[in-house]
Amino acid sequence: MRRLAVALAVLAGAAACDRGRSDSMTRPDAMNPVVHFEIPVRDLERASRFYAAVFQVTLERQVIDGYEMALFPFDEGGAGASGALAKGDVYVPTLDGAILYFRTDDIDGVLARARASGGRELLSKTAVGPNLVAEFADSEGNRIAITQRR
Repeated sequence: MRRLAVALAVLAGAAACDRGRSDSMTRPDAMNPVVHFEIPVRDLERASRFYAAVFQVTLERQVIDGYEMALFPFDEGGAGASGALAKGDVYVPTLDGAILYFRTDDIDGVLARARASGGRELLSKTAVGPNLVAEFADSEGNRIAITQRR
């Protein structure tokens, strides 16, 4: 239950940040400090297929600083952080540790595609304030969360 309370606080902060986007550029204390994330993977091809199917996106493969990556779509002028799947000796998939929240307009569809692609539901769709949240294990063994406004 504590994790859901923390998730609500995070999601409320993200919504407030979206509403005050222009002001956040002049107030560093109001900015979202997260600019990029990397999800550890063991098998980049398998993970790329999983995330492409679950989130219905095309990932771009690159080698960056000697590490194999698959980059999520990113709009430089849009809200949110850039991200990638990352394979290498410093990237270790885990269910423990930081949890990434992906925003969606179809939480049920994402959960269904995750299960159909070999993922495992860890937290069923749950109402948290004005949001719905759920968690699943990806193809690599990472805990991934999704959120949808109600």
